[in-house]
Amino acid sequence: MKIGFSHVDISPPKGLELAGYPHSPRHNTGVHDPLMASCMYIKAKDFDLYFISLDLLFFSRKYADELEEKISNANGRASKCFFCCTHTHSGPWAAGRLDYESLSEGRDEDPDYVSDLKKKLEALLLEACENAFEGEIGIDTGYCGKEQGVGGNRRDPDGPSDPQVFVVAARDMDKRIRGCMVKYTLHPTVIHASNTLCTADYPAYLRQEICSRFNEMPVLFMQGASGDQSTRYFRDGQTFEEAERIGSTIGAEAVRVIESMQYLSGMDINVEEEIIPLKLRKFPSKEQAQKAVSDRKAELAAKQASGAGYLDCWNAQLKLFGAEDILGYIEMLEKKQLPRLLTDETPVKISVLKLGDARLVMLQGEVFVEFALDIMKGSPSKLTCVISLANGAAPGYVYTREALAEGGYENDTSMLHEDTGYDYAAAAIRLLNK
Repeated sequence: MKIGFSHVDISPPKGLELAGYPHSPRHNTGVHDPLMASCMYIKAKDFDLYFISLDLLFFSRKYADELEEKISNANGRASKCFFCCTHTHSGPWAAGRLDYESLSEGRDEDPDYVSDLKKKLEALLLEACENAFEGEIGIDTGYCGKEQGVGGNRRDPDGPSDPQVFVVAARDMDKRIRGCMVKYTLHPTVIHASNTLCTADYPAYLRQEICSRFNEMPVLFMQGASGDQSTRYFRDGQTFEEAERIGSTIGAEAVRVIESMQYLSGMDINVEEEIIPLKLRKFPSKEQAQKAVSDRKAELAAKQASGAGYLDCWNAQLKLFGAEDILGYIEMLEKKQLPRLLTDETPVKISVLKLGDARLVMLQGEVFVEFALDIMKGSPSKLTCVISLANGAAPGYVYTREALAEGGYENDTSMLHEDTGYDYAAAAIRLLNK
């Protein structure tokens, strides 16, 4: 097999706005750890395959499609590119926004940063191809869950989660590990809105742990279906030390998998894709939305006045954010103002990649873990993983019907219909069974 790796620093200049906590606008004051873009290239029989991991919150499908076309033309060979975000909440914007404050104020991603980023990514892909070596690939899974104090369901600490550590590693014919890709399902929100430094959050320490064992090399981090997964009920503080503990714990499990997996010098590689339309949810009346905002403000004030704990107050604050966003969306639609996360990212593309016995499912947007678990259950391969935020974002969370009935931040900040996740899962299972 021909395999190649490359990586590049994509940290923004000082002063650029950070994404991730739109209700708490921040401009970066420097870099804590470099934001990275890392690429893994595999030369398949009929096309070139590129996996790209980006330390960004979102990366627009518009940009992903543009770069895929450019690299195909540059190499004179069909290419399939998967641009996947780690979903750090302390990196720059690189796609449209959905929070009402930004939309109403006309705030957007920085065009100079995006232009420079696209140039870096094009060079990154070409470099990975030029660096290609004869080698072998191993694919296997490990386990790291809330028992390790890492993370789980952020709506319900006893709710469903995905503790799978999915690893794809490559070594040369001298059996030297040259790079790897690790998928894990957990919001990178250990570092919170008070932070103004660029950071990849816990994935930075995951990479550091792996490189401490195999020397400096590209490590791609791919985000699973983490729409309702975070460290909220499982972390001990929101510090860089805690991010290091969590990232190192997951990284150590990835190292164990890399050292114990079997490697193959050849495998069948194929991609199946399906385009599906997106439906918008049915919004309440403007009067109902205004009342919801008023009620949520009163709930938050009551909790603060009673001396409720941090998590109780934060959950109430999130519900208020969601109610305000719903009211904002209603006002936007009244004015026929459609956000770019709706116009640039739809319809969405569901992709399933076959790598030998393994199956990698690629989904746009922030997806609840329940849909990933359904997809893995419906897959004919036991070696299946689901990667979100792949080749585009979406206008809000892909949530469950149960979440809508319960209420909460994720579904309140989404413009998507409650059927969206079920359409995602059905399309993915159809492709898996082709």
